[in-house]
Order: sequence, then C-alpha cells, then structure tokens
Amino acid sequence: MRIAISSDKPNGLTAYVVSSLEDRGHEVILLGALRKKGVEWVDSSRELAESVSSGKADQGVLFCWTGTGASIVANKIPGVRAALCTDPKQARGARKWDHANVLVMSLELTSKARAGRILDAWFSEPYGNSAFDRRNISKLDDLESRMMKK
Repeated sequence: MRIAISSDKPNGLTAYVVSSLEDRGHEVILLGALRKKGVEWVDSSRELAESVSSGKADQGVLFCWTGTGASIVANKIPGVRAALCTDPKQARGARKWDHANVLVMSLELTSKARAGRILDAWFSEPYGNSAFDRRNISKLDDLESRMMKK
C-alpha cells in the first residue's frame, strides 16, 4: 500500500513512524517538512490530503503539534476522512465506522510506543460493512457531495 506521510516538523516520532510503515511493507511517500525544510502545517496537511484525494497515495499519516490543525486542513479536501487518534481504540473506530483514510497524530502528545499501537490498530481494522456502517457512510458521501456543489 502507498502511504503518504507528512508533518510540519520532522522529529523522532515521525522517523519512527516512517520506519514502522516501511517495516510493514508499505511504500512510503514523504511530504511536507519530511521532504523539504520549512513547510508549514497548513501546507504539509494540504499536500498530504491532496495526495490521498487524487489517488497518488492509498492512505496518509499526518502530524502537527496538536494534530487538530492538520485534521481541519485535511478534512477540507474532498474524499479525505482524516481522524485525529490519540489511542488504538480511536484508530479502530475511525477505520470501522468512519472509513477514515488519513490518520492524524499529535507530535506533542504521542509517544513512539503509543504510535506503534495506534498503527497496529489502524492497519488491522477493516472498514465496517454492516448495514449501519454502509448507511452512515452513504449519508457522509451525500453530505460531502452536496457541500462540493455549493
């Protein structure tokens, strides 16, 4: 799977996640400040979200200091469902019920150990396919479609 990863600041956590994704057999696409120095959070988030929306990446992993700003930016791009996850339970829920395709983590609050558990949950949880899941994802798709027409 092609996984785009972006941050406004490279650090030990982002290096750990890149290595972990590669160890899992994913093709990693570096974006934002992980590719070029001095890229700010709005730009690094937009770049990643556009890579997922366009199909250049199958999924994304995104970082900023709190994770909130990156989530806001990414969710402005059609076709992107970015979820700020602080623990494995949130990651599983985001995949199962929300069909999230961009995992967002806080550079400030996420340890390497916790990031590893979040990645385990994210990549082991398939999109939910129950009638409840399909009905709600359909509603979400309809909402996004209506918003794009405005």
